[in-house]
Amino acid sequence: MARTIGIGLQNFEKVIQRNVFYIDKTSFIKEWWENQDEVTLITRPRRFGKTLAMSMVEQFFSIEYKGRTDLFEGLYISRFEEYQKLQGTFPVISLSFAEIKETTYDATKKKICQLIAMLYDKYRFLLEGEFLSDREKAFFQNVSADMEDYAASLSIKTLCGYLSRYYGKNVIILLDEYDTPMQEAFSHGYWNALASFSRSMFNSTFKTNPYLERAILTGITRVSKESIFSDLNNLEVITTTSTKYESAFGFTEDEVFRALEEYGVSDKKSDVKNWYDGFTFGNVRDIYNPWSILNFLDKCKLSIYWANTSSNSLIGMLIREGSPAIKLMMQDLMEGKSICTQLDEQIVYNELDESESALWSLLLASGYLKILNYYIVDGEDSVESEAQEGDQYYELSLTNLEVRIMFRKMIRGWFQQPSTRYNEFIKALLTNDLKAMNVYMNQVALMTFSYFDSGKRPSKQAEPERLPTGKATTKSLKRPNSSVCFFHGFVLGLIVDLSGRYMITSNRESGFGRYDVMLEPIKPEDDAIIMEFKVRDPEEETTLEETVQKAHLQMQRMEYAKGLIGKGIAPEHIRMYGFAFEGKHVLIG
Repeated sequence: MARTIGIGLQNFEKVIQRNVFYIDKTSFIKEWWENQDEVTLITRPRRFGKTLAMSMVEQFFSIEYKGRTDLFEGLYISRFEEYQKLQGTFPVISLSFAEIKETTYDATKKKICQLIAMLYDKYRFLLEGEFLSDREKAFFQNVSADMEDYAASLSIKTLCGYLSRYYGKNVIILLDEYDTPMQEAFSHGYWNALASFSRSMFNSTFKTNPYLERAILTGITRVSKESIFSDLNNLEVITTTSTKYESAFGFTEDEVFRALEEYGVSDKKSDVKNWYDGFTFGNVRDIYNPWSILNFLDKCKLSIYWANTSSNSLIGMLIREGSPAIKLMMQDLMEGKSICTQLDEQIVYNELDESESALWSLLLASGYLKILNYYIVDGEDSVESEAQEGDQYYELSLTNLEVRIMFRKMIRGWFQQPSTRYNEFIKALLTNDLKAMNVYMNQVALMTFSYFDSGKRPSKQAEPERLPTGKATTKSLKRPNSSVCFFHGFVLGLIVDLSGRYMITSNRESGFGRYDVMLEPIKPEDDAIIMEFKVRDPEEETTLEETVQKAHLQMQRMEYAKGLIGKGIAPEHIRMYGFAFEGKHVLIG
């Protein structure tokens, strides 16, 4: 009989006692302990079992669970006698920052301090008798949500000292979701203040702490050492590309397929693989996110589970406010293509809006992208002209169908927020109603341009039609005019619902150049459509009408319709539109 699925259980003791579905990951305990690393930072996407793993480690090593061999009976770690003797022999401090999602620095600091105060309350028995000196008791009792910065920075290290003396052994520290406050700080504009506070506390806790036995931190991202881990040279960082702990988080394909057999749905293997496979950690491919698998086993329904467990607000903001190059690379990803880029796995949050490689690294760390391949540039073969010998490039794609659907819904949501008139634009386009197209586009432009085109680095370059060529890299992508690329992406958003009627492509070669948008009809009775986008150049065009004419001349001169004609579409069934932009004004002709 199949075990019950326990959705959302993150306490190891509850999982074992309730005998719910569980995949044995206790090999992580042995691997981590034998690696002998003093401080280990493990980054994995959300909902990948990090919190359950931390609970497992705590309940294995903690003195509070001494004698609880029943929790690990029959599991991998119970096979080893030396680990049976190790179980329940250390004081363990366990904290989680998962719920620290405040909108201001003061509220964030106060919540962190409150968590530490609650930790101290757990050990109030230390105040009894003469174990602590009067000075130590005073410090203990002053630990609160309102304590000063110096006290907060020393509080965990100080508690480690108390516990080490009391139990006669150094302390294991577990900090789960350490970077959740960092993401909120970046999103709400108080990054520098929180980075300074965290740097002081982390250095005291993990670097200059003589009472530390070992520590594990988990999170989604590796925040740059220079940001909060300065001087922490004892830190072993495990990212998605690291080979340590490759299968300790997430489910392997073998584990998933055995689970499908247990629940009598092995006939769904190919569907489950298409929807939920695709994560790669180190050299291990075909890792599945546990949250989606558990929900599928529970409901026997293919749906978006993991991708819907977060607002994805930071990711959405960075893509929406990103450069034209980022939008175009996202377009390729949404079309099922791959991109080629360098990565910077040391995320510097306050540089995310300036570093495209950091954005792709964040998407990879968050689980939205997977690595297909990587290579190092040699002296004879470079990715593009600016690549240097020895540079490492990664080929990335969206992780799986679930992620692709999530992004599709996210992008559609952006275009649905400011206006509900897009069906009218499509109707006008299909009926060749230029007047209606112009009315709708200008109305939408007035309402939406400021909302969406809020990137912090708009380019001032002209020649907006000059889009990237060759392999896409963060170096090789030119910086087209921000306004035109915004509208380019905006129009693609408007016509996305036509994907079942047209094959929609963008920035592809045809004739002697590269068109902006092409709608190739699936049904022979529909016209083909080509679109060219241009911003008015005041030095060359006096009116938007002249800009439209220039767009048409380019489409004719570069013979963008040549490919369509070659496929048998008659020239009279190919419509061309020039889109001219100036500020929030649009003219389509």
